[in-house]
Amino acid sequence: MTQHPLKPRRSALYMPGSNARALEKAKSLDVDCVIFDLEDAVTPDQKPAARQAIIDALTGGGYGDRELIIRSNGLDTPYIDEDLKAVVAARPHAVLLPKVNTPGDLQRLAHKLAVLNAPTDLAIWAMMETPQAILNAPAIAACGRDPEVRLSCLVLGTNDIAKETRAALNPGRAVMLPWLMTCVAAARAGGIDILDGVFNAFQDGEGFAAECAQGAEMGMDGKTLIHPKQIEACHAAFSPSEEEVAWARRINDLFDLPENADKGAIQVDGKMVERLHADMGLRVIAIADAIAARA
Repeated sequence: MTQHPLKPRRSALYMPGSNARALEKAKSLDVDCVIFDLEDAVTPDQKPAARQAIIDALTGGGYGDRELIIRSNGLDTPYIDEDLKAVVAARPHAVLLPKVNTPGDLQRLAHKLAVLNAPTDLAIWAMMETPQAILNAPAIAACGRDPEVRLSCLVLGTNDIAKETRAALNPGRAVMLPWLMTCVAAARAGGIDILDGVFNAFQDGEGFAAECAQGAEMGMDGKTLIHPKQIEACHAAFSPSEEEVAWARRINDLFDLPENADKGAIQVDGKMVERLHADMGLRVIAIADAIAARA
């Protein structure tokens, strides 16, 4: 049974780069990813200090095995060049680009990073938050298969989608489901991950849990968060259950038996189980093992 090393991305917490206390607190939070924000959460006059604070925080270490991402400002803003210099200095795992509209935006970003001699393992994440992004989702996500771009994750910006389309962002997100699922399908076609948008009413635990469950059911890999109190419920929704892991291990063990080596389907507990279910189970096992390794 072959297992593939994966990083869990169940939770991705936004932290304002201008808030030194928040940057320090992130070191102690049980979160998979930390997104250090230079965009929406930072006013123009705070941006230079925020860049330096993020550089100091990341080069100072202490974040363990959390995945570290810096969200820059948009390509067409006057802040992008200084943001990317800060990214190169801070050496995060990825840079998150907002307002992505076309694959050309990601290619431009990759070129800028190459000119700055950014590390070759620096990944790119893309915010999907405009009508153009949704309409171009397959082409954008296809950059996940371009070694020059190194796109590894889409991040839904549901608040901006609502603003730009004038669609209501109501509980259940019924009017948005076609757009969200379009992005999920595009991410899978591109071989990359996708994270759900934020839930604004962070005091509404029941509503948040319901939206996490919806995102997991849709096939999202995790969710972006705006408050640490959202982490626990997020992990509960996006972590495989003990029953799912046990079933995945069992069917893979059965397919590994010599007598099943050439079979495409076998009977288990009165059900026909195909080899594709075993392959799906490998990812469940890998994610469960990665989560256990973080604990």
